[in-house]
Amino acid sequence: MTPAITLLLKEKIKHTVLKYEHDTNTASYGLEAAEKLELDVDQVFKTLVVCDDNKKLAVAIVPVSQKLSEKKMAKALGVKKVAMANADAVIASTGYVLGGVSPLGQKKRLASVIHKSAEGLATMHVSAGKRGLEVALSPADLALLTSAKFADISVN
Repeated sequence: MTPAITLLLKEKIKHTVLKYEHDTNTASYGLEAAEKLELDVDQVFKTLVVCDDNKKLAVAIVPVSQKLSEKKMAKALGVKKVAMANADAVIASTGYVLGGVSPLGQKKRLASVIHKSAEGLATMHVSAGKRGLEVALSPADLALLTSAKFADISVN
C-alpha cells in the first residue's frame, strides 16, 4: 500500500485502484498507463514537480496527452518562472520515484495546480504512488486533498 492509497482510505475518499504490468523500457509512464488500462488519455494525468525562481517546489497535474507550459504554471503560482525540478529534489520532497510520483500522500505538502480540463470530468486518473499503479477519483476530491487550484497550465 502506498502513502497515496493510505491517505485516500484514511480520508474515506471514494476511489478505485487500477494495476497494470509496467514496462521498464517505456518512454512515457503516463501514456503507458492510459494504453495498458485502455483509458482516455485526456482522463489520465501526470504529476510533474517544478521549481520556482525562489527554489520552492510545486506540483503540476496535467493530462498525459499534453505538455506543461512552464510560463502558465508560473503565472498560476504567482511567480516569475518555473522549471522542471531535478530528480533528487522530487524524490526527497515527495517520497516517490520518478514515473510513480502521486499528487497524493507526498512527504512534504507542495502547492499544487490541476489542469483546468479536469474540472469537467467525473473521474480522473493519477499515479497511486508506484509505477504500474493508478488511482481513479473525482477531480474535486483530488483538489480537496492537495489544496490545489485549477488553471490552464498546458501548451496549446
